Amino acid sequence: MNYRDLKVLDRLNVVRGLPKLGKNIEGVCGPCQHRKQTKSVHKKGKYLSTKEPLELLHMDLMGPIQTESLGGRRYILVVVDDFSRFTWTYFLREKSEAFEKFKMLCVKIQNEKTSHIKSIKKIMSDHGKEFENVSFEIFSNSLGISHEF
Repeated sequence: MNYRDLKVLDRLNVVRGLPKLGKNIEGVCGPCQHRKQTKSVHKKGKYLSTKEPLELLHMDLMGPIQTESLGGRRYILVVVDDFSRFTWTYFLREKSEAFEKFKMLCVKIQNEKTSHIKSIKKIMSDHGKEFENVSFEIFSNSLGISHEF
């Protein structure tokens, strides 16, 4: 409970034994500071884990989103390159479209690759059915892409 709420309770006189609060309290109380502190979930690395673009792609699917887009899409496939943080975003009508969009992305990358940009080496995703299925595994293996969960 914050100071402003305590002042309201004091003014309404709804809590017995509540000590009278001063008009102006400067700073933040110790328990408030302690409660709002957050612990870092991951250790901060000094270096990127990848050394070149497309070495690792992170993939996730969001949805269904309550409000659909003008085109009737309620899912979003997000693919992020670990090295460059370049992000591809695809809006989908159904979860099942994720595999086709990933195939399209692979073809696009294959067509645009140059001498300094290689092919996708590894993808990382959660265990969603749209990523963990036979079709996805066969396609990834055919391109030499390792898939981690």
